[in-house]
Amino acid sequence: MDYLFLKFIRFSIVGFTGMLIDFSLTYVCKEYLKWQKYIANTIGFSVAVCSNYALNRYWTFGSHNPEIGEEFASFAIVSIIGLLINNGLLWFIHQRLGISFYFAKLIAIGITVLWNFFSNLCFTFN
Repeated sequence: MDYLFLKFIRFSIVGFTGMLIDFSLTYVCKEYLKWQKYIANTIGFSVAVCSNYALNRYWTFGSHNPEIGEEFASFAIVSIIGLLINNGLLWFIHQRLGISFYFAKLIAIGITVLWNFFSNLCFTFN
């Protein structure tokens, strides 16, 4: 159990760096480049996925899988499903519940983290 907890802590630290990347790019794309907010969200999320894969592969899960392409594809599939969850939650929380975009994004990220951790633990880095 402690081993799983350590992995979750590492995953969360990596996720926090990914969140910084995600929020920063989303903000720049939305506020400065004036891109549509869900496209900006997708850009931020996608770049963070690439960073998170590398950090999680080596630090969180200690993967030595020589099939990096397949492993990244699995990570990407989990992340794309996570993106759908993230955007769906973001839309619902922001549009339907009337919560500010960035606070809604923070809530959506928190929920998506759980999906991503357990899916990657069981599917990508097993």
